[in-house]
Amino acid sequence: MSNQQDTYFIPEPSKWPVLFSLALFIVFCGTASMFNYYLTNGEMASFGSHLLLLGFVAVFYMFFVWFRDVIDESLSGAYNQQVDISFRWGMGWFIFSEVMFFAAFFGALFYARVYSVPWLGGEGSGAATNEFLWPAFENTWPLLLTPDMTIDGLSTKFTEIKEVIPAFGIPAINTLILLSSGATVTFAHWALKKGQRAALCWWLFATVLLGAVFIYLQGIEYVHAYHDLGLTLNSGIYGSTFFMLTGFHGFHVTMGAIMLTVILLRCIQGHFTKENHFAFEAVAWYWHFVDVVWLGLFIFVYWL
Repeated sequence: MSNQQDTYFIPEPSKWPVLFSLALFIVFCGTASMFNYYLTNGEMASFGSHLLLLGFVAVFYMFFVWFRDVIDESLSGAYNQQVDISFRWGMGWFIFSEVMFFAAFFGALFYARVYSVPWLGGEGSGAATNEFLWPAFENTWPLLLTPDMTIDGLSTKFTEIKEVIPAFGIPAINTLILLSSGATVTFAHWALKKGQRAALCWWLFATVLLGAVFIYLQGIEYVHAYHDLGLTLNSGIYGSTFFMLTGFHGFHVTMGAIMLTVILLRCIQGHFTKENHFAFEAVAWYWHFVDVVWLGLFIFVYWL
């Protein structure tokens, strides 16, 4: 962004946004096919996993080619101060849209805990509902037993949760990991502004490593929840909100770790200067946003 010409840079028409949207659509279709048992027999059940793998390969490829084009434009000196301001506003609005995205799911959790479950338990205006539909239903959270778990002695699609994941186990460790990664990326930023290239690369490497450990531990947590605790997407409102919130957050951590890796490789090649390093700042903003969302998850999903 050393070019300070007055003319505003307009990039060439790009096909990457449309193709990236298609890649994400394939990812979500594969995920839906896997977790909702869209196809039931063994041969068909693998269709969702193959589709998900194809989607992730496409996403990673889109990251590579799209980042390549933007990096080439930046290194060519095409960007000026106006473009820098535009990028900052764009990243700010993007993070705001992500805030609204998670606010919707936190809102669903709040509605279930504060309104739906108490009404079903007979509190307030839900007394008639409780007496008519589920007179034995108790207002408890986490909701381990979903209403109509069985009908006339026959099991429904809902599965009983044996136990919830304790907050002060892997979730507490992951909280410490993400908070530490927020500190390391800040140290990396300070090193960049002081021109300390070696310290910048080491602190950024530590951030990427902490992000990878977080994702690994969350994978272990999911396997334990599914196979040992009976906590699945078919466990009613608690299971669905748990996996919706933690799963999408894990997806964001994965994307953030990929972007941090790209920034690390650029730092190793000496792409940024003390004055011009918005790409680094943008990813750091995103990473801090991921940290804040996790704090909300740890408190309201795991702890309370």
